[in-house]
Amino acid sequence: MNWDDARIFLALCREQTLRGAARALVVDQATVGRRLASLEQSLGATLFLRTSAGYALTAAGEVAMAAALDMEASAADLQRRILGMDDRLAGVVRVTTTESFAADFIIPAMARMRLEHPNIEVQLQASTQMLNLTKREADIAVRNQKPDNPDLVVRRVARWSAGLFATAGYLQARGTPEPGAAFAGHDLVLYQPYLDSGKDVTLASEPISHGRIAITCTSGLMVRHAVASGLGLGEIPLPLGARDGLVRVWEEREIRPYDVWLVTHRDVRHTARVRVVIDAIAEAFATVTA
Repeated sequence: MNWDDARIFLALCREQTLRGAARALVVDQATVGRRLASLEQSLGATLFLRTSAGYALTAAGEVAMAAALDMEASAADLQRRILGMDDRLAGVVRVTTTESFAADFIIPAMARMRLEHPNIEVQLQASTQMLNLTKREADIAVRNQKPDNPDLVVRRVARWSAGLFATAGYLQARGTPEPGAAFAGHDLVLYQPYLDSGKDVTLASEPISHGRIAITCTSGLMVRHAVASGLGLGEIPLPLGARDGLVRVWEEREIRPYDVWLVTHRDVRHTARVRVVIDAIAEAFATVTA
């Protein structure tokens, strides 16, 4: 099995359809089917069962997948090691982060960085998906969750408190929520993954049992926009709520700290262009106080 065949095989393992694998690899569907047939012929084994639900691995396919995953890890390790020796201030740096961090910090930081380093190309992916830095799906991640992988270099670039916010217009029309009333008579903006976590849901340490959910959002940026649109009360990191011109409610309440982590792989952190982007991002966060 060569690496090109292994890539196609792994994509089909993950996507389970020819169309999905082709989309993931940016090739046409016929190429995936042709390469799979060639791989099965060369190995003398059937790797997948074709079912109505998609492609399912056979016992031979499971053995092949383990070998292909080893090849993928070795290829990623080689790429990281070579990249780590690169001292050019040019080329591609891939950054993954949330929509909110991208809009408020990463994009402005990259605009400033490119004034001095115009040959660095940043590929920015803003989503809640956690890309794998070990597999070189990205070079830098900026997240509010700290990873525990020992191969990753983790740096906290911000620690903010969070607060309960609303627009001045909402508070004028609905009044300030009464502590201990569990948001009776008030509309709420909630982060959907928090609801899905199975934990007891609170806002600013207050139960939401008597409040009415106006909208749920799958990203922090959407939560901020929903609150700024007057849809209800929502919990937002203090500097971002202030940046949006919102009014903080219950200022005396202490809410859990909100950490922002800048993460990269140890093998690429000294690459010149990666280092420049890391420094620009860290500087952008350093200028904001909680």
